[in-house]
Amino acid sequence: MKEIILTVFVLLLDFMYPVLSKKLKIFLFKNRKKLSFRLFYSRVNKIGIPLLVLLNFNVLTFWLKKFNIAYENAAFYINLFLIAWAFYEVFKYIVYTIISIKLAQKANVRRELFLLVINLTKVLLVIVVFVMILSHLGVNLTAIVTSLGIGGVIVGLAAKDTLSNFFDSIRLVSEDAFHQGDWIETKDFEGFVTEIGLTATQIRTFDNSLITIPNSVLANQWIKNWSRRIIGRRIKFWIKIKYTTDTKELNRVIQEIRTMLEHHPQIVTDKKIAFQLRKKMMKNTLFSIEDKYGVRKTLLVYLDEFDDYSMNILVYAFSITVDWEKWLKVKQDVLYKVLEIIKNSKLELAYPTSVIFHDSRDNLWKE
Repeated sequence: MKEIILTVFVLLLDFMYPVLSKKLKIFLFKNRKKLSFRLFYSRVNKIGIPLLVLLNFNVLTFWLKKFNIAYENAAFYINLFLIAWAFYEVFKYIVYTIISIKLAQKANVRRELFLLVINLTKVLLVIVVFVMILSHLGVNLTAIVTSLGIGGVIVGLAAKDTLSNFFDSIRLVSEDAFHQGDWIETKDFEGFVTEIGLTATQIRTFDNSLITIPNSVLANQWIKNWSRRIIGRRIKFWIKIKYTTDTKELNRVIQEIRTMLEHHPQIVTDKKIAFQLRKKMMKNTLFSIEDKYGVRKTLLVYLDEFDDYSMNILVYAFSITVDWEKWLKVKQDVLYKVLEIIKNSKLELAYPTSVIFHDSRDNLWKE
């Protein structure tokens, strides 16, 4: 009687699953302020389907056994697959929840490390399932392990590049060369890191194409990480001034530009960033804060060189923001203010010119 009740319950659950899952999603959506609920909303079916299939299959095997139908081998393989599938989906949900909670707390989370754990779990599950199948088939695992000496050499040679990429992925993560989402540049490409996999890293370039790079290539060349800076994106240009001997006016303009930059709310100076660096300095005193976290506050305005047709004033400063669009706005504002200073001075901007002298003598070509 219990068996019939259980079977009817499972059949009703199958029939009601679409309605129940929809109701559950509505409940999760209404309570989406809770992070775990919001994440579970997108994984209801990914977790629910393997569990439901596992429940149905075990009810089926019960009735097969009751009617003395041979099923043991097939049941073992299918159960193993379904359990591994359900475990992987639950494990992935837990990992994603941990990542999201850490990100919500603004903690320094290595997302690529969690993704590496997920990928390693996937590989380990496949290995465990494979070993359990061999064991179920009666294969002598001790003999296999013993024979791995020669076989391991053969497999190692055949999969040399794959193994190299795998160990280089661990090396990249451990060296903290870049994180997922970082803007990086190498000698061959430039873009944002979308995923660090077990053997390759995916880069989304600025023309919106996706490049897959073997980790062994990334691990053995220089990488410029533009995202590893918290304060200071460089603004550097030269102001070309017409030649003049009025050094007082020239010096006054240089000082006025320097003063404008020092008082500009978006240009880095010691006073403007002292509060932002205070917490970092309290946490770490064994190394340079500026080099560790990427802080630059150099401010230079000097007469730099005499060019062919101009005197060049170097303007070298850093914006507080490192965001590209915000940096462009700051740079544009600085350029406007520099033009206004030049306009209100006795100096003039220089530009390449050509002077043609015309000799009006009539007898120039006469003998």
